[in-house]
Amino acid sequence: MSGFSLSWLSMREPYDRAARNVEVADAVAAAFAGASAATVTDLGCGTGATMRAIAPRLPARQSWRLVDDDQVLLAVASKAAPAGASVTAVVLDLAQAIEQALDSCDLVATSALLDLVSAAWLDRLVACLARLSRPFYAALSYDGMVAMAPGSLHDAAVIAAVNRHQRTDKGFGPALGPEAARAAPARFRDAGFMVLEGRSDWRVGSDAREVQMAMLDGWAGAARAIGVAPATLEEWLGERRDHVTAGRSQMRVGHIDFFATPTGRR
Repeated sequence: MSGFSLSWLSMREPYDRAARNVEVADAVAAAFAGASAATVTDLGCGTGATMRAIAPRLPARQSWRLVDDDQVLLAVASKAAPAGASVTAVVLDLAQAIEQALDSCDLVATSALLDLVSAAWLDRLVACLARLSRPFYAALSYDGMVAMAPGSLHDAAVIAAVNRHQRTDKGFGPALGPEAARAAPARFRDAGFMVLEGRSDWRVGSDAREVQMAMLDGWAGAARAIGVAPATLEEWLGERRDHVTAGRSQMRVGHIDFFATPTGRR
């Protein structure tokens, strides 16, 4: 799996938290409203942002199995457990061993993962969850939509290149990229799950200069890897950075959340 830095994950968490779809999160809470406890497996947990976001909506007695291939991130996540919750950190390459991660839990959750995986890996995940009859909460799958204001000449070309880069191999085979936001809910419906989905777009204001600069640098790097001309990128990046520095840049980045429940469960 392609890794993400601790600094970037920490920087993005407030925007993720603000973007999470409330109706979808409420559906997760409603599914466990009558339960005395909940055991959750968090796939690709990073620093534990999913746990921090939804733990307050679950029964007070919680057990979390945090799964990632990065021991540094797992150490950070394990220290951020909610009061009263037990946490087990599991170092696992999800690309190779998804089936090992899914046993003995009431809920499987993930954030910002599905756009990195391949269609074949997604099919394995759906098949496992259908066989085990486990509900699945997936937040913040990127859907390819980026809107920046004010606009600049090369925005469309750069974001198109970014979206092509999103489909390259991130460790799971050719990635679904933006297609995951549509494909994943459809796969679960086809497997007999009831699915509630909703938008969870990032809305980044003009005062959020640091995260905007980080996003621009990341997009430029992805576009460069795809083959966008250096002169085009230099012009685009210079103009966009000027907008950020001047406090006039705003961004919206499209994401989808969904909650898939096996038919007849809860």
